Amino acid sequence: MAAIPKLGWYGDDFTGATDTLAALAKAGQRALLFLDVPDVARLGEAQRDAGGPLDAVGIAGAARSMAPEAMRAELEPVGRFFAALGVAVMHYKCCSTFDSAPDVGSIGEAVRTLAPHFPNRFRPVVGGQPNIGRYCLFSTLFAAAGTGGAVHRVDRHPTMSVHPVTPMAEADLRRHLAAQGLEGMAALHLPDYGLSGDALARLMDRLMAERPPAMLLDVSRSEDLAIVGRLIWERAVEAPLLAVGPSSVAQALVAHWNAGSAGRVAEEVPLGATDSPVFLMAGSLSPVTRRQVEAAGSYTRIQADAAALCGDPGYAERLLGEVAASLTAGRHTLVWTAPAEAGTADTAQAGRVAAATADFVAAVLRRVALRRVGIAGGDTSSLAVRALGCWGLSYRCTLAPGVTVSRTHADDPAVNGLELMLKGGQMGGEDLFERLLSPSPPRGEGRGEGDALRGYPENPRRASPSP
Repeated sequence: MAAIPKLGWYGDDFTGATDTLAALAKAGQRALLFLDVPDVARLGEAQRDAGGPLDAVGIAGAARSMAPEAMRAELEPVGRFFAALGVAVMHYKCCSTFDSAPDVGSIGEAVRTLAPHFPNRFRPVVGGQPNIGRYCLFSTLFAAAGTGGAVHRVDRHPTMSVHPVTPMAEADLRRHLAAQGLEGMAALHLPDYGLSGDALARLMDRLMAERPPAMLLDVSRSEDLAIVGRLIWERAVEAPLLAVGPSSVAQALVAHWNAGSAGRVAEEVPLGATDSPVFLMAGSLSPVTRRQVEAAGSYTRIQADAAALCGDPGYAERLLGEVAASLTAGRHTLVWTAPAEAGTADTAQAGRVAAATADFVAAVLRRVALRRVGIAGGDTSSLAVRALGCWGLSYRCTLAPGVTVSRTHADDPAVNGLELMLKGGQMGGEDLFERLLSPSPPRGEGRGEGDALRGYPENPRRASPSP
C-alpha cells in the first residue's frame, strides 16, 4: 500500500465493527472493513475500490462470543497483521456496554493477546459513546434502554443486566475488567479534562508510573471526544499503542484530527426507497428488536421455530421455500426467531440458533436474487456475513445511530454490492425496519398483509425482562 493507515480496528462482532466503519467514513476517512486478515492482493484491491490510500483498515470478528482459548487463536494473527502494517493505533472495538465475562468475550484476554504487538505502555480504554446513549462518568457506565430511552446504570439496565450470556453485574468498569485480569487499572475522570495541557500530562505520567495494565478514560459528553482523541494520538505518535472501547475510540481520534478545521467530512447519499423486495432476518432476543418486528407492518412476517431451524433439515427447507416464494412474489419478508412470549427463550441454545439463522440467510440469498438485506442480532450478523462469502464491507450510509448500512464486497457476483444493514439488539427506533425500505416511511397506514400469517400474534405483548 502506498501509505500506512493511521488506524486499524478489530470488531468483536460485526454490527459493532460496521459502526466504527461508519464513524470513520462519515468523518472523511477512507476505510474498509475486512472479514478476515487480508493479504497483499486484497489490500491492493481495497485501495483501488476506495479511490486512494486507506486511512483505516478494519477486521470484523466474533471474539465477543468466544472462550479465551478461541480468542487467543483469533486475535494473535490480528495483532501480528496490524503491527506489520504499521498502524499508530490498534483499536480493539468492544460493545459499547462492555458486556463480557472472564470465560466469554473477555476484554482482558483481548488485551493480553494484542498488547505484546504494540510497544506503548499506555493502553487507553474509552468508556461511553454519547451518540448512542452510552455514558461513562467516574468510571461508571450508564446506558439508555433503546434509542431515546431512559438511562440506567448498566448493572440495572433492563436488558444488559439480564443478558443471556454476559449479564452486566458491575457498572464500575475498573471492577468489571479487573475480574477479567486487568487489576489495578488507572483512570482519568471528567474533572481531569479541565486541567491545563501540562497539568494533565503530569497527571497521566504519575498514573503511568504505577505501570497499570490499562487506563480508563471517561466519556460522558460529545465534548469529551476531542480531548480523549488528543490524549491517545499524542502518545500514539511516540510508539504504536493498543486502545480498547466502542466506536468512541474512532470518534475521539477523528474529532482530534479534524479539530480546528472542516475536516474531510464525506457527503452521504441517503438510502433511497427500494422497488425490489427486502429480506430481513431478526435473530435478536432484545425487547428493542421485538418492538421493531411488531412495527414492521410493510413486511410479510414469519415467525421461525428456532429449535426446529437448528435440528430439523426438513423444517428449514420448508421455511426456505415459504420465504423464497414470498420474496419472488415481490413482498418484503421478515423472519424472526424471538419467542412468541417474552421470557420463553432457550438461552442455552443461543449459539446454535445464531449459526442456524446465519446459514438460513445465506440459503435465502442463494435461492433469490436480492439487493437489500437486513440482519438483526450481533452473533447472527457475524455468522451470516461469513456464510454469505463476503470478503469486505464498505460504508453506504447510517440508518440510525449505531445502525450502519454497508456495501458488500465479494467474489460472487450474486453477493457483491448488496446493501446490507447489520443491527445489534439495542440499536434503532421502533420504525427502523420500515426505514430500511424507505428513509421516511408512511405512518398510520394500518397493518401490513404479513400480520395475519402464522406465528405472528394479533396483540403481541411488549415486555422487557425485569432488572
